[in-house]
Amino acid sequence: MVTPAAPSVRSAGTTRVRRDLCPAVSRPWPATDGLLVRLRLVGGLLPARALGSLSEAADRFGDGAVYLTGRANLQVRGLPAGREGGLAPAADRALRATGLVPHPAHELARNVLVSPLSGLVGGRADLRPVAAALDAAIVADHALAALPGRFLHVLDDGRGDVLPRGGDLSLVALDDVRCQVRAGSTWGPVVPLDRAAEVLVALARAFLESRGDGPTAPWHVDELPGGGAALVTPSAPDPRAEVASPPLPFGLVRARGTGAAVVDHVEAPDGLLDAAAVGGLVSRGDVLVVTPWRGVLAPPGPPGPARPAARSTEEDR
Repeated sequence: MVTPAAPSVRSAGTTRVRRDLCPAVSRPWPATDGLLVRLRLVGGLLPARALGSLSEAADRFGDGAVYLTGRANLQVRGLPAGREGGLAPAADRALRATGLVPHPAHELARNVLVSPLSGLVGGRADLRPVAAALDAAIVADHALAALPGRFLHVLDDGRGDVLPRGGDLSLVALDDVRCQVRAGSTWGPVVPLDRAAEVLVALARAFLESRGDGPTAPWHVDELPGGGAALVTPSAPDPRAEVASPPLPFGLVRARGTGAAVVDHVEAPDGLLDAAAVGGLVSRGDVLVVTPWRGVLAPPGPPGPARPAARSTEEDR
């Protein structure tokens, strides 16, 4: 059953007392078992070869596992420290050699969550080109490297799977050429999809100008005085924008009308991929998609015991 999206709302005018401490390769978090790093994947896209390299680095320098996050990113933990709280040089080199830190200066700013099945099956529009254009525009703008590590872009292709997770700057596809933008919890304009990345980047710049600087600056749009209305003129949501759907179940996803398995949503129990699980995924295909439900979309594996379909009609929305 589809119900209206309910974004998480943070208090307008919230005053922070420190900068965010979101982990990254360039800014590891000192956990009790060693350093923890997060590697950001735009829309969850993950080259299988890079996952294999990351698993090898985790085995050599960390606790041996790759962890999936609720924002469809990756983490490695138990890593050794070097000087001044950074990673030991050999561990740092191994992580960067995976190719998963392509823009070090903007590492913390590349938080882009996309409907995982977009461009594969279903949805109102393929938002992968929008995500790629948004990422390119973010890393091309030196100022946007200052976005907080918790700042999140959410691109929902109209099936309502990621929009309810909340975002600082979001859009939902209304059809294959238009989308409606949301700033925090405030709905804004309807814009052409081919201008969506440009609009979101302009709003991200406006957020940085509005938030100011220093340890008390807001991390999120809804923490600005006035919330999202500080960035967009509030508008009524298009009825097609108020969508929500439950998490994608694990198992085979089939295209409506054909019965053919398009992709397999593989579960990572407790969000953890050990070396064996990574090996199985890497053998499936060249490109994987990490989902915010701590799973991985992979090409269907070889025939085996009957498995349940994740859903067969979801892809019409």
